[in-house]
Amino acid sequence: MRYLAPARAAVDPAVFDYAPLRDWDSHGDWLRGAGWPSIEQLNAHWPAEAGERFVAQTRALLEDGLHYEQRIAQHGVIATREQNWHDLFNAMIWLRHPALKRALNRQQVAEIIRFGPRERSRPQCAQTHFDEAGVLVMVRDPGLMALWDAHDWHGLFWRQRSAWRDGCIELELFGHALLEHALTPGKLLVGKALAVDAADSSRALAQCAEAIAAGRLLRDPQELRPLPLSGIPGWHAENESEAFHLNAACYQPLRAGRRYPAPWRLD
Repeated sequence: MRYLAPARAAVDPAVFDYAPLRDWDSHGDWLRGAGWPSIEQLNAHWPAEAGERFVAQTRALLEDGLHYEQRIAQHGVIATREQNWHDLFNAMIWLRHPALKRALNRQQVAEIIRFGPRERSRPQCAQTHFDEAGVLVMVRDPGLMALWDAHDWHGLFWRQRSAWRDGCIELELFGHALLEHALTPGKLLVGKALAVDAADSSRALAQCAEAIAAGRLLRDPQELRPLPLSGIPGWHAENESEAFHLNAACYQPLRAGRRYPAPWRLD
């Protein structure tokens, strides 16, 4: 069933006290304010050297015949629906992670050239999953990977709860659909995760963008693994109780025969 975001006036302010939305206070007025930010306000946050701009998505804009991704690549135009949560969050991700967004755009356009605008290749599926629900996860303890590989969610999120606070495992959210879904109180969030063997998150983000742009990463959806974000401390009101980690609906067992790739290593 397609997710329907709440109307702006109906958003429960409590959702901004939990991750991931609490991590976006730099754009707090855009999220908590009574009115929507304008396209001009969004564009005011681009650095001077940026080649992209948000442009209101209108019938006239779409009549140029270009695919959404081609329009970005050729003209730097990011079609953006006004007064729309999904597109607002997409704009926020563009402003925070432009290198990753540009890398995905480069590969999406390359696939469109190969297969046309109506087909979707496996690389495109992987890239779309990451664009919508992606999280980059830096893991510094091999023992945590063993728990994750086995879908031992009780172990990963309860017995090793301190690992999410002491830096043994750290994540950077990228998927704008996850931000939109977080507008619904108590909604159980599951990310499409790319595991990385890295100690430096900023370096991991930069090299991830380079690898995607070069066609070395996100070539198949099987590179991504589920991560039930609602189990992380501070992401769901009920996960302070062990009972949550025993029966939460977002904790799915490992599918028979499913094996995950080893964490991606930095160059």
